[in-house]
Amino acid sequence: MGQVIKAGEKTITVADNAGFCFGVKRAIEMAEKTADASSETVYSMGPLIHNDTVTDDLARRGVKIISDLDEVSGDDSVVIIRSHGEAEKLYLEAEKKGIRLVDATCPFVERIHKLVHETDAPVLIVGNEKHPEVVGIAGWCKDQVTVVSSYDDTLIKCKGYKPETPIFVVTQTTIREAMLNEVLGALDEMNIPYELHNTICSATSKRQEACEELAKKSDLMLVVGDKNSSNTNKLFEISKKFCQDTFFVENLTELPLQAVTKCNRIGLAAGASTPVCTIKEVITTMSDVALERELTMDDLMEDIDKSLRLPRSGEIVEGKVHQVNEKEVIVNLGCKKDGILPASEVSLEEGQTLADVFKVDDEVQAKVIKTDDVDGGILLSKKKLEISANWGEIVKALEDKTVLEVKVTRTVNGGVIADYKEVSGFIPLSQLSDHYVENAEEFVGQTMEVRVSRVDQRRNRAVFSHKQFLNEERDKIIAEIWDKLNVDDVVEGTVMRFTDYGAFVDIGGIDGLLHISEISWGKLKHPQEALEIGQKINVKVLSMNAEKGKISLGLKQNTPEPWSVIDDKYEVGQVIEGKIVQIKEYGAFVELEPGLDGLVHISEVAHKRVANINDELTPGQVVNAKILEIDKDRKRISLSIRETVAPPAEEEAEAPAEDAE
Repeated sequence: MGQVIKAGEKTITVADNAGFCFGVKRAIEMAEKTADASSETVYSMGPLIHNDTVTDDLARRGVKIISDLDEVSGDDSVVIIRSHGEAEKLYLEAEKKGIRLVDATCPFVERIHKLVHETDAPVLIVGNEKHPEVVGIAGWCKDQVTVVSSYDDTLIKCKGYKPETPIFVVTQTTIREAMLNEVLGALDEMNIPYELHNTICSATSKRQEACEELAKKSDLMLVVGDKNSSNTNKLFEISKKFCQDTFFVENLTELPLQAVTKCNRIGLAAGASTPVCTIKEVITTMSDVALERELTMDDLMEDIDKSLRLPRSGEIVEGKVHQVNEKEVIVNLGCKKDGILPASEVSLEEGQTLADVFKVDDEVQAKVIKTDDVDGGILLSKKKLEISANWGEIVKALEDKTVLEVKVTRTVNGGVIADYKEVSGFIPLSQLSDHYVENAEEFVGQTMEVRVSRVDQRRNRAVFSHKQFLNEERDKIIAEIWDKLNVDDVVEGTVMRFTDYGAFVDIGGIDGLLHISEISWGKLKHPQEALEIGQKINVKVLSMNAEKGKISLGLKQNTPEPWSVIDDKYEVGQVIEGKIVQIKEYGAFVELEPGLDGLVHISEVAHKRVANINDELTPGQVVNAKILEIDKDRKRISLSIRETVAPPAEEEAEAPAEDAE
């Protein structure tokens, strides 16, 4: 059935296969990697997926949406093909214009492109003719292609159609099986022969089946996703058919909170383009509202108090101390019940007792916790009175947008409880950090700065956000860095993470990309050959792109380019020690130092004739070699291994005889 979340009496069930499908997730990862690695503008042929949250995030990374290749500018620009795929003509046009493509077409869609491109038969596509996936598929067909979406549509568009060969039928990956069956029924009725290739994605079918099953068992259904998403709209249609109270939720502002409070069995389905974080935020908000709306014992006691005309729960009362003992203070409140102030509700210093603080006839102000008919007293609290003052501070922090320091005490459903002095507040899981949090337990016991998001003092509810504080602090740091930093500055940084194309270095609160080609004057296969995670290095700022928030760094620039100082270190006739880095048929390349290689020609390997250089040398081997020539104009160094070793004795003995000849 899917993940089940309990929120008081409510049950929130998430349908199986909700959220990103394989193809969408793959496309987003490819786009993020491309954007992070590129210092130039990265383009996307149309929105990568139908989801504003993801699209906005990619835009912040520097991905610009276009509808035509004519919008591309810059020699090194990159265009991402989204998961829906594109027509063949776009690939040909990109090749003609010299535009580099990153193809993130879903492999299942790519398979359809191949199928229709290889057939000579007329093609019938079952799907929405305006959907970008269908437009792309049609663009790979050789000849006649027809797009249909229903029984009636097929009867109209295929009327009188008598193909010489069976028509080639494929489907949009996200349609319902029922649509395909309608179309096939129409073809059978018209006696049109066909060859079926059912290319509906299994993940789509499973997502729709799970949505239908859950809708049948729910009082209320939420379909989460972008309203431009075809597959999300289909989920909404399916859910609405089986659950009357079905709502399309694009973001938290559209969450039907009033309807949620009235239903106990809530189902949630999400389209293939809906991020996991959006689903989690919807669940967290619903759980929060459900818990807030639960009727507590305090609410019941307040109703009873009203009928008895006693102080209500939460009311601040005054009275005189009537009696003091070790466990409690009895307070005369001037009504038919005495107030009981337990030691646990008084802030006592270490070693203090109630008798040290309270005397008979002292005036006492306290807050009513509960009216208790069982033992005839009204439960009071001095701590809760102090809390009222703390509430004032929290409300002021909300109004003034100031920061509070809280301590996380425990985890609850959807987040954690954090204390500000005597007040407990809620931090949703999505607001605990500026990155995705899998397990909130790691935050228990931590003290952190927060912004106040919401206050409901009547229900004693405060909502905090550590994420907002972190984002604001990061923005400040980034702004300061951009103000102070200039191209050609050398700054200290910390190696944070590796990719195949380089390393990301933290230079005081913002990451810069140290491309693999800028790490060493020599060639590296992977940045970890020269660097370690956590390593402190001095890097040079090579370029800054404030619009995209990207900084390119260099490490090798801190040392002279080897050829620029070669005369200071090397000369003809010198014997050096180096490592074999590459072997060719004609010789071996020896690394004198990173960025400086010399060639040992095969004739200079040994005193004997060498037929196969691999028999004599191996990559990684350390050898001694003599410098025969240094050509600075062509940047070439000729080396000899044979001149560093004495010739064999037998060869020396034969030399006079050869001379005599």
